[in-house]
Amino acid sequence: MAADRRIVIENCAIATVDGHDTEYASGHVVLAGNRIESLGAGPAPEGLDNVARRIDASGHLVTPGLINTHHHFYQWITRGLATDHNLFDWLVALYPVWARIDEPMVRAAAQGSLAMMARGGVTTAMDHHYVFPHGSGDLSGAIIGAARDMGVRFTLARGSMDRSEKDGGLPPDFAVETLDGALAATEETVRQHHDSSFDAMTQVAVAPCSPFSVSTELLRDGAQLARRLGVRLHTHGSETVEEEKFCHELFGMGPTDYFESTGWLGEDVWMAHCVHMNDSDIAAFARTRTGVAHCPSSNARLAAGIARVPDMLAAGVPVGLGVDGTASNESGELHTELRNALLINRLGGHKEAALNARQALRLGTYGGAQVLGRAAETGSLEPGKLADLVLWRMDTLAHASIADLSTNWWRLTTRSCTSPPRPTSTAPSPEPASSS
Repeated sequence: MAADRRIVIENCAIATVDGHDTEYASGHVVLAGNRIESLGAGPAPEGLDNVARRIDASGHLVTPGLINTHHHFYQWITRGLATDHNLFDWLVALYPVWARIDEPMVRAAAQGSLAMMARGGVTTAMDHHYVFPHGSGDLSGAIIGAARDMGVRFTLARGSMDRSEKDGGLPPDFAVETLDGALAATEETVRQHHDSSFDAMTQVAVAPCSPFSVSTELLRDGAQLARRLGVRLHTHGSETVEEEKFCHELFGMGPTDYFESTGWLGEDVWMAHCVHMNDSDIAAFARTRTGVAHCPSSNARLAAGIARVPDMLAAGVPVGLGVDGTASNESGELHTELRNALLINRLGGHKEAALNARQALRLGTYGGAQVLGRAAETGSLEPGKLADLVLWRMDTLAHASIADLSTNWWRLTTRSCTSPPRPTSTAPSPEPASSS
């Protein structure tokens, strides 16, 4: 759609998630091309030129599109296995299966994972893929192709592992890469697919898997590679007590200190989980503006613990939400993570003061944009930003009698998501049961 053609959405509640948490009980949004032109209370201004479509969004709440900051698409094909394991035992059980994936499997798994997110309001997705068995085909291309076909904005965190069973790691020997092979393949993926433009649909991050599955050389050289190429860095960190024990035994320090020693703290870095963080760790993340992908459902599924999200936010750590792999989440939907982030964090020491509904919504939108380095483009509804937004139906039986739509959005786990026309959102058309 040409930049001067407009779509007008009216008569809807709006939660902008801007710097002031501005909300409108009944308002409008004007879109021009793939940008938000204006928004505000009441109906849209009279006399707008070149209006291609006018949408009566009565009964809907408009929010920024949700942003997923940690996922493993390939795990879609191993849901429901090893359901009573901790992380290390779960990995030991599933690595022999994952080590046999190939390009058709990965593409099908990516399609399933992306579809589940898109139908639940995700407009920006990411995938941390780190399993590249020998002879498995172009797995990165398959994942990126699936995201392109789905129409979501996407970051591929091109992962890697070079520590296999023979090196004291967990993956089978034929499922890992060499140090030089991993670095070369990662650089080629960045050069072939990364787009640094404002409205990029595909970006690539450098993402060695974890401290216990990669060598120190791969972490250090990976960080140098990412900064030379001007892309972001992603990995798993401080997920379990077993990981912390591993780092102390092998490196003589905890995960955060180890990451800092290898160049893995900084505003261009985000880490998944970060469950076992002491005050010093949180201070280091805040000082360096290192981001966190909070995955509450997976943390509960694997009995990893409750991340100190309220303390991270209070310290100034950027925090977004992640689904994590569907083999440790099962549903693969991000909107349930908003609800679980709110509820699970209230089981910690802060109790009812841990998080409120608006903070949880911010984690799933603007917080995710911060973590992915795209807060200037998306994550909130503001003029000039990308038109990545979602209309949530609030006029169904599931939402009857709600007094405050913006603080009760978390009842949206009924999947009542309606997406606006394709040019105004990266989400696909709604399910047949949904209507605008």
